[in-house]
Amino acid sequence: MRFLESIWCPIGLGIITTVLILTSLLPSTHKPVLINSSTTQYHEGEEWVAPDDKDIPVDSTGDLIRYGKELILNTSKYLGPKGLIANISNGMNCQNCHINAGTQNFANPFSGVKNNYPKYRARSGKVESYVFRVNDCMQRSLNGQPLDSVSPEMRAMVAYVTWVGKDVPKGVMPAGMGVKIPQILDRAADPSRGRLVFTNYCQRCHGPDGQGALNPDGTGYTYPPLWGEHSFNSSAGILRLSSLAGFIKNNMPYQEATWKSPKLTDEQAWDVAAYVASQPRPYKNFPYDWPDLSKKPFDCPNGPYTDGFSEEQHKYGPFTPIRNAKASSGSSSSKQSTTGLK
Repeated sequence: MRFLESIWCPIGLGIITTVLILTSLLPSTHKPVLINSSTTQYHEGEEWVAPDDKDIPVDSTGDLIRYGKELILNTSKYLGPKGLIANISNGMNCQNCHINAGTQNFANPFSGVKNNYPKYRARSGKVESYVFRVNDCMQRSLNGQPLDSVSPEMRAMVAYVTWVGKDVPKGVMPAGMGVKIPQILDRAADPSRGRLVFTNYCQRCHGPDGQGALNPDGTGYTYPPLWGEHSFNSSAGILRLSSLAGFIKNNMPYQEATWKSPKLTDEQAWDVAAYVASQPRPYKNFPYDWPDLSKKPFDCPNGPYTDGFSEEQHKYGPFTPIRNAKASSGSSSSKQSTTGLK
């Protein structure tokens, strides 16, 4: 009996070990990608949680990160019309589009920036660095001038955004990135209906004329202007109606609505976005935009286009015919490309 035990125990252990090794090598469709946070671990597809400020290092790198956050929160104080560093923007702050310094889900957070840049973007038709992307915002949403790529301010912004997204693995698109687009309407968004929504929900902060409210010292806005000479210009990405409606639906009225508990219906969000988009604002053209016109999104508000739909329809909808045409065109192009490869 002892002889059998001395023979079978090593054999049994060997079999079990072999099975465990082979099992670990098998592909699994259920194996989750984990996103590490300073406080927890959560699965890809779950709500992203920003790192805590207390985890910013207490050294020169930490100082740069903290300055970067300050610039996101109070851009105008440093770079606005009365800026301490330069006068190169319109008085708005980065966090007007990136709420809570880019840490709020579905409010254009910085969660996926660090590990998804550099990346190709169809608008410029090239691979963009994050420095390029920051300066795009400076020139469009802040209707200003670009920062020097090696300036302390640019380095600080990049350091902060990098730190915010430090726990997101390469290639992972965390839940909550960008904005959550409301259900597409089966009609055009209506600025006249949107005006009523604006009156009831928006003018309390942004004013009846949409010009926002300056802070007490006049260095920036407590509530930003939604149109007019101090607002974002005609080439800003937020002017796409799906982006604007999604931002409004999930975040407005400010400090009342969240993506989990919105205050407006989908229709109200689309219509008030149309009202805001219909108002006058600075015109700024970027000649290098959309080198391939067929890559323009369905709601790009500025022509020309290759699909035969009007600028009016691209701006306000209805969008379903445009999206269907783009999908059909994409299928045809794909088939032609595949045939060519054969």
